[in-house]
Amino acid sequence: MPTQTFLLGMNAKIYRGAEGAILADLTEMGNVKDVTVTMEAGEADVTTRANSGWRATAPTLRECTVEFEMLWKPSDEAFAAIYAAFLTGGLVRLAPLTGAKSADGVAQVAGSDGIWGDFAITNCTRNEPLEEGVTASVTAKLSIFAGLIENGLEAA
Repeated sequence: MPTQTFLLGMNAKIYRGAEGAILADLTEMGNVKDVTVTMEAGEADVTTRANSGWRATAPTLRECTVEFEMLWKPSDEAFAAIYAAFLTGGLVRLAPLTGAKSADGVAQVAGSDGIWGDFAITNCTRNEPLEEGVTASVTAKLSIFAGLIENGLEAA
């Protein structure tokens, strides 16, 4: 059987918990559709005259934004937590991973990668398409970095 050389989005997972929760206490959010994880760094101009007329740039502070869509379903615990965090300005612990975390909560599943930490919900847009279910487009921005998961293990 050939080795899989790609990841499918449908196999990725996004986990949620209370602010400051440990990875073991996070639960999967099943009411989520498409997820986009954007990690970027700021830039510092470090150009000197010795750089032969070329601008030199160095990365500075990093940031992470997680955007996802979920059904507008107030009875869903995950939706209720996300919406409450938006309305109150609170934080929610998120872990968008490329795969599952193990049953004991420690992400030791080979091939599972991602970032986790406390996120501020900065956008919660309600979408009401005529022939589809009502959804929420959510933007979460990293507020407190907890760590990285690399190939199923917490990175130092």
